[in-house]
Formats: sequence, structure tokens, C-alpha cells
Amino acid sequence: MEIITSHTNADFDALASMVAAKKLYPGAKLVFAGSQEKSMRDFFVESTAYTIETERLRNIDVEKITRLIVVDNRNPRRLGKLEGALGRPGVTVHIYDHHPPTEGDIRGEVEVIEEVGATTTLMIELLRKQDIGISPFEATIFALGIYEETGSLTYHSTTERDALAAAYLIGQGANLNVVADFISRDLTPEQAGVLADLMTAAKRYDINGVEIVIAAVATPHFIPDLAALAHQMQTNGGLDALFLVVQSGEKTHVIGRTRIPQVNAGKVLEPLGGGGHLTAASAVARDLTYLEARERLIEILKHHIKPGKIAADIMTSPVKTIASGTPIVEANEDMTRFSVNVLPVLEGRRFLGIITREVVQKALFHGLGKRSVDEFMSTGVSIVGPDMPMGSVEQIMIGERQRFMPVIDRDGVLTGAITRTDLLRSLHEERFSRNGRLSSETEPHQIRNIRNMIEERVPPRVRAALKSVGDMADESGFPVYLVGGIIRDLFLRKANYDVDIVVEGDGITFAGMLIKKMGGRMKTHQKFGTAIVVLPDGLKIDIATARLEYYDSPAALPTVELSSIKKDLYRRDFTINTLAVRLNGSHFGELIDFFGGQRDIKERTLRILHNLSFVEDPTRVFRAIRFEQRFDFVISKHTQNLIKSAVSLKLFDRLTGERIYDELVLMFSELDPLKVLKRMRELDLLKFLHPGLRFSAELERLFISIGETLTWYRLLYLNREAERWFVYFMGLFDRLKDDAVQETLERLAVPPRVGKRIMVSRQHCRDVLFEFYRNDHIAASRVYDLLRPLDIEQVLIMMAKARKEPAKRYISLYLTRLREIKVTLTGDSLKELGLPPGPRYKKILTALLDAKLDGKISTDEDEIEFVKKAVKKL
Repeated sequence: MEIITSHTNADFDALASMVAAKKLYPGAKLVFAGSQEKSMRDFFVESTAYTIETERLRNIDVEKITRLIVVDNRNPRRLGKLEGALGRPGVTVHIYDHHPPTEGDIRGEVEVIEEVGATTTLMIELLRKQDIGISPFEATIFALGIYEETGSLTYHSTTERDALAAAYLIGQGANLNVVADFISRDLTPEQAGVLADLMTAAKRYDINGVEIVIAAVATPHFIPDLAALAHQMQTNGGLDALFLVVQSGEKTHVIGRTRIPQVNAGKVLEPLGGGGHLTAASAVARDLTYLEARERLIEILKHHIKPGKIAADIMTSPVKTIASGTPIVEANEDMTRFSVNVLPVLEGRRFLGIITREVVQKALFHGLGKRSVDEFMSTGVSIVGPDMPMGSVEQIMIGERQRFMPVIDRDGVLTGAITRTDLLRSLHEERFSRNGRLSSETEPHQIRNIRNMIEERVPPRVRAALKSVGDMADESGFPVYLVGGIIRDLFLRKANYDVDIVVEGDGITFAGMLIKKMGGRMKTHQKFGTAIVVLPDGLKIDIATARLEYYDSPAALPTVELSSIKKDLYRRDFTINTLAVRLNGSHFGELIDFFGGQRDIKERTLRILHNLSFVEDPTRVFRAIRFEQRFDFVISKHTQNLIKSAVSLKLFDRLTGERIYDELVLMFSELDPLKVLKRMRELDLLKFLHPGLRFSAELERLFISIGETLTWYRLLYLNREAERWFVYFMGLFDRLKDDAVQETLERLAVPPRVGKRIMVSRQHCRDVLFEFYRNDHIAASRVYDLLRPLDIEQVLIMMAKARKEPAKRYISLYLTRLREIKVTLTGDSLKELGLPPGPRYKKILTALLDAKLDGKISTDEDEIEFVKKAVKKL
């Protein structure tokens, strides 16, 4: 027997999902696990819904169930009697649900679980995918499910998919008049009376900085549709979090409605035996009075709601400071070097005041550059402690118009600072959490915690390592972050297992602690505060101390100083690479996005962080091209303008050859270097490699041919890799003369071994192709002799260059057959045949190989016979 069911106290979403499931499982029976909400009971009485065939629960023998199809529910406690079918031998479970996961959820052989506004939406999508038609009556039932569960598409949990499903149902004849009748009914006198009592009894509670409204009453009679009262109360009162506690008889009903991420209604009501999702949930507390249930609810909320933000949560730390007595001119240099507008002035460790760029500039204008910062600093600034609630910080900064707030600990030591940007970002996140969608992978800038994304997309081996790093972060007391391309590629759904960690503290010390705990080995770089940890299973983790970089001159290598995660991210190249994820256990998965990286990933835009970025490091231009082509992004218009400025300033001439060479190797290692080359041409960059280098139709043809050749070779030999970049590198300079190539190699400081290989390859390629071109018929042994001394990259560039068919045929023959041919006989074999050792061995074995290459012999017996004849001739 197959059963379709939902949860006790079924609503329209449960009913609609069950009816839809019946169309997917025609042989199954519809069974309500418990009672139904009053509005749904009215629907059965007042409409033709009585035609829906359902089986009474009391008629179901749980032991005869072979398949249990559960919709709009994963909580086993909400299955009533049918829970007994779970775990029985021979019973399979299929689940269709839209609620977020909770501990103890039912697991099924089939699970379709996605966080949309209504489970009905998922079912409609399945019906459409399987091309199963629906009647206008069914469309009306399905519309009731979606409209009720999403508050007529107004709840924050509503998604685009819900709206699309509703539109489809209207197109299929859903009767919206019926929907309106049952979704928007007037309150009964009893309901209106209870609503008045609830509004009178409502009290506001400040729980860990979050305002919660709880209304608790007792009534002599059962009041249906308490959810409607909760919705009306929340809407009319503009309440972020509301809980109704209503006792009628021996049952106490608890209804939760919330609009803020700090309060997950479903999680809150789980301990009371209820459930639901983030914004709406319900429970029935059978053994508690309404007053006991209210007190129990308050205790649950205290445990559930984490304390609100404090100053330490949003401050920037460490902060660049300046010592008392420092001349104004040096303060100006520091502000420019570190890109800051305010510097706290310290005497030893004691905070004295702040000096601003505006004051410094005016002092310099008046010729006071040699005077001390102490003479012009602001000393009356307000300060806050690390534990001060953000509400108080906000009042001070806005009320006193203070744009820079020093954070001072109890010992009087400056531990950080809060800027206007920090405050605005915190206020924006809070406002967005209240009014925006809470989480959506289709809108990356709205994601606050990506723990689930990590669980889903990161391999178990890497995931386990990240959790161990997070545990160690808690033990050490260091804030620790996952940074770099791995986070960007999580959003892009691309595999990337380069684990880069940034520590706000001592990265090398942290790496040593990690090695002690997990084993493995490490290599350190003291100057930069970095370490490479290799775990016992071979996983490599790069660990760095949070740092900032400044450049003493354009295109110079950076000078490094310790800093905060914010400054560390600011030194990176593009916004898409500035995302960080906190790994500390209590914050695991929290996403840090100071610079709009999620937005640019969504919009597929490559954007530089600041206007002097290319001046400080012109190699970022090459990286921009590489990322643009790899991810199919577009370089933003402003960033392109900055690239043009870098070109006009000829900043690339200041780069060392090694840095350009390293970037070229990476660019030509990309999947399609032709696109990279074309972009370099568009941005007028080729001249910086060599003035005579031009992008021509011939060069484009060669790059296309190289791509086809490498693809052919990869498919032919899946486990034999060729150095792609070297083949393209050879192709880039193919049309240049030898002296120009030599100049370019010297300009790029190409390693001597690679440079020699390139020059030798060019000559070999010319010589071999010349012989292939002038002879239409060459013995296989001669082809082998010509190509055998060359490495595979040299042979592949030759094949890509070859224009005549015979030449291509010779090279293909060598790659597919000739280079694998070996002779069985050895020098020892010749000795056993009675031939004295000597120079003749090499001559005989060479002749033997030639004969085998040319097809004159094939078997071991042929080889022995060939050698015997050769010996007789000698």
C-alpha cells in the first residue's frame, strides 16, 4: 500500500501538495495525518473538494504500508500514527518539502527539498517537467496552496519560482475568486474577540538586543485559524517577530511569525513539538498552560537569539597609528602610503587624539610641515569600548557627527576603530536583513552565511580541513578566514581546492599550532609572515598573516606590514577576489564582502579596487585579461579606462621581465589563449613584449591550429600531459626573426634552460619541416630519426605549423605509432647469439629498429632471423 500524507493540522499547501503528488503516484492513497485547519475544512464543505478521495487514518494498517510519500513536512513527530511506518523493513520514503533542514528530519530514498515559498510550487514544477496536465479545479487547489503559504506572494520567503507557478496556474484556469474567498475571509466574532484580547495582552521583550512581541491569553473555546490572527497582528503592527500563545482547554497553541534572520520561527518552536520554516511556524503544547508556555518560549528565545552586534564585531583592527611628536609632513606621507584619512595619535600605547587628512593638508599649505601632529590633533573625540552595543555606537557617531570612532579597551589601549563606512555597512546589513530576502544563491549579495554552500560544493577532505582550522582558530583566539579564488569559484560552481587562509594575528604561529594538531610539515617565509602547511593526506594549505601592502614607486614590489582582514582584502586585485569566509567555529561560514564581490560575480563584471591599482602593479592588467576570458566576464568600463591609462604611461616598461614572463605562462595555460591574445591586441599590450610583435591573420591561424592539435593530442593520450603554455609561447614568436626572439627572451628574463629550448626548437622545427616539405615519400625510420630527439611540445608546435598534408601525416604517424615501437632484442640477446661485444652492437640494433619501423619485420622470430643474417654479413 502506498500512502501520500503531510503533517498534522494540514493547511492548503499540504492539501495542494498531496493532490499534486497523487498525479505523480496515481496508485497511492491520500491520508491526512491529523486534523485540518478550519479554512480547509470549510473548503471541503463549500466547494466541490469533496470529490477528492481521501482515506481515513483509522482505516490505515501501518504494517501494510510499502511506500510513504510525505509532502510539506520532514518532521516525524508531525506524522501522527503514520510515524510508525518509518524504518520498517520494506518501506520506502519519498519526501517533497520546502522547509529548512532540522535535526532529526526524515530521510528518504527520494528527496526533493528546496527553500521556495510553498511546497506546492515544487510539485507544480515536477508536473510541468513530466508534462502532466491539470484541470481548472486542480489549478484552483494548487493556487490556494501557494497563495496561503506565501501570504498572496507577499511574505519574505516568497521566491520568483512561486510567482511563476502561480502565473502558470492562472493560465490553467485557477479561479481566483475562490482563492480570495478562502484566503481573505472576515474574522468571526470569536476570532475578533480573541484578537482584541491578544492585542491587549501583547508585551514587548528585549531578548539579546532583538525586540520580540509575545501575546498570551486563555479562551474557553477553540479558536480556529490563529495563523490569520497572527498575520493580521503582525501586518497591522509592523512587528518583526510575533508569537501568539493561546490556551483552549487542555491544549495551548503557539503561532510564530518573523521577518528577521535572528529569529527562525521553525527552530524556536521545535522544542515545543512544533515546526515550520524561518518566517512562520506553529506548535501545540499539550501539557503546558498558556503562562507556562509563554515562559518556556521566552527561555527558548534567550537560548536561540544570539546577542546583537557590538563595537568589536564591526571595528577595523589593527589600525594604522602615528606616534606623538611626529612631524606633519611624515603624517601626510603615511596617509598617502596607507590610503587612510585619519591617524590616531599615540604616546606609547596611550591614545591622545586623532589627526585628519584635512588638517594635515591645511597645515602643509600654511608651511607647517615640520610642526608636530600633537599641535593640531583633535583631542575631544568620543571613544567607545569593544563591548559597547552597536545602537550606542550609532547614536554617538551620528549624534556627534564623528566619522572615526576609536575603540579603546579597559587598559586604555587602542584595539581598533569604527569608520563611517563600517557603520553604514552594519546599518545596511541590518536594514537588509529586516526588509530583504534572507538568503538566495541566485542573488549572491544577499547571502550572509555560506555554510550550506561549503557543505554542498567543497569535497569532504577539504571541508574537514576547514573545520579543523576553525577549531584551532577558536583554541588560539585568532580570527581566521578562508580567502581567495576558492570562494569566488564556490559562487561560480567551479572546482578550486587552493586553500588560502588569512589569520588576524601571527600566521606562522597559527600554522605551527595546526601542524601540532593535525600533523604534516610546513615551510615558512618570515618576511611576509606566511607558511605553507602540507597535511598528512597531501592537502596543501597556504596560511598568511593579515597584511597590507604599499608601493614606494609605480610597478615596484610591495612593502608589507601587518594589518586587519579588511586591509588585507583591500590589497588584492579585483573585487571578485576580495571575498572572505570566517572559519572560527561559532562564526563558521560567515561571508565577509567589503567591496561588492558578490555583486560583481553575479553581474559577471571584473572591477579593480582602486584607481591606482594598475599604477602600483601593472601585472594586474594581465590578470584582468586572464580572469575575463576564463570566466567569460567583462572588464568594467572604468577598469578598461584605467588599463588604457597604464598603457599610455608605459608602466609595463618598468616591470621586471620575470613578472611579465610569469603572467604570460599563466595566460597561455588558460583553456583558450587565442581569446587572451586578441584581448592583449585590443588593449595594445603586445608592444611591451616586443615592438615588432603584431597580431595577424597568420598568427591567429597558428593559434587556432595549436588549439586543435593540443585537443587531438589530449584525446589521443589522456594520461600524457603536454605543456600547453610552451606550445603557445612558441607560436607567439613564430613570425619574429631569431634576433628579435632573442631580444624578447632577454627582456622577459626567460630562464636560460627555457630560452635555449625555444631557440633550439625553432631551428629543429624549420629543418624538419623543410625535409618533410621537399619529400613526398619518407621512410618511417627516417621520420622516427628526425622527430625522436625532440620533446613532445616541439613535435606538437611542428604539427600545428605544418601546412602540407604529407608533413602532417608524417608527424601524426610518429605520434600515434612510431614512437611506441621498440625491439625486443638487446645487447645481451646478441651476445647469446654468439656475437662478440663491440661497436657492431649499436649498428645491428639500429638497423633492427629501422627494419621494424619500416614494417619489414614484426615478430620476435623476425628479429632473431634479421640479426642472424646481419651477423653473417659482418
